[in-house]
Amino acid sequence: MAEQPKLSVSEFVDLCNQTLEYAYSGVIVEGEIASFKVNQGKWVFFDLKDEETSVNCFMPLFSLRMPLEDGMKVVIRAVPKLTKWGRFSLTVKQIMPVGEGNIKKSFELLKKKLEKEGLFDPSKKRGIPEDLASIGVISSTQAAGYADFCKILNARWGGLKVLTAHTQVQGLAAADQIIAALKYFNEHSEVQIIAIIRGGGSADDLAVFNDEALARAIASSKIPVITGIGHEVDESLADLAADIRASTPSNVAEMLTPDKMERKAIVRANVEAIAERITEKISQNKDVVFDGFSRINEKVNDKISNLEAEIKAKQKILESINPEAVLKRGYAIISGRVIEGETVKAVTFDKEIEAKINKISKRKA
Repeated sequence: MAEQPKLSVSEFVDLCNQTLEYAYSGVIVEGEIASFKVNQGKWVFFDLKDEETSVNCFMPLFSLRMPLEDGMKVVIRAVPKLTKWGRFSLTVKQIMPVGEGNIKKSFELLKKKLEKEGLFDPSKKRGIPEDLASIGVISSTQAAGYADFCKILNARWGGLKVLTAHTQVQGLAAADQIIAALKYFNEHSEVQIIAIIRGGGSADDLAVFNDEALARAIASSKIPVITGIGHEVDESLADLAADIRASTPSNVAEMLTPDKMERKAIVRANVEAIAERITEKISQNKDVVFDGFSRINEKVNDKISNLEAEIKAKQKILESINPEAVLKRGYAIISGRVIEGETVKAVTFDKEIEAKINKISKRKA
C-alpha cells in the first residue's frame, strides 16, 4: 500500500475547503438564530441551530439586508468552510427571515429605520406620467399575476409599448434580480414608468419585497415606480418605497390605462350633449332668423317694385316722343327743300304725300 503524503495543518485545511467548495458550492439551510452579534461594525456572527445541532455562521455586515435578532427563524444561502482555527462554519451570502411572525418583526424594525431616513417621504412621490406610451414591467412571466396584468392591460387600452424583465419574485435570488432589472430600465431604456408586480402568496413568498437593498433601489429610481404585490392587505417595504402602490397586479393595469369602453361612452355622451345644445339654440333663434329673412324679402320686393315703376315712367316718356305716336295724333312729317316751286314729301300715320310748294310765308304768332 502506497504511503499517503504528509500534509501540514494549513495544507489540510486548504484541501478540506477545496473539497467542500467542489461538493457544496452553495447550500441553503434553514434554522433559528442564536448568539447574534456584530463585531467592529463590519462583521456579523451568529449560530444557526435546530433542536439538535448548531453551526457557526459568518457574513459581512453590508450583506445583511434585513434586521435580525436571536430567536428568529431564517433561511440562508451559504458556502461551507473550515476556518484556520479548525472550526467548521458557513460563510453566508444571503439571508432571509421565514415565518409570518419573524418576517413581520424584521419588517417593522427595518421600516422604522428607513422612515427615519425619509425613504418613504410622501413629498418625493411622483404620479403616473401623462400620455403614457411605454411601460417597463418587472415580474415572473410565468406567474398568474403577470398574466392577469397583461390581460387587463390589453382589454382596457391597446397600443402601449410594454418591455418586460423576467425575474424571480420569491426566494433568496429574487431581490438581486429585481434590483438588476431596475438598474437596466433606468440606464438602458426609455420607459415612462416601471411596474413591479407579483400575485398573492404566503408571508414567506412575499418576504423578498422587504429587502433593504431593494427598497433603496426603488426609492432611488429615476423613473417612477408602481408596485402591485400580493393582495390589498399585504404591505411591503417595496410598496412603501414606490411612488405609487396598487393593491394587485390587475389594479396596476387599471391604474396605468384608461378604460376604452368608458372613454367611448364619455365621447358619445359629449357628442349627444353638443347636438342637443345646437338643436336648442336653433329652436330658440328660428323666429329671429325667419323674421330677418322676411324683412330682407320685403326690402327686395320693394326695390323691385320701385324699379318697375321707374321703368314704366321712362317707357311713357319714350313713347310720348316716338314719331309714330306723333303721327297717330294727326300730325305729318314733311321732308325735302322748303322752297317755292319745290316738291316735298309729307308722311302721315298711314299715307305718304308728294306736294308742290306754291307759296311760303312767315307764321303769325
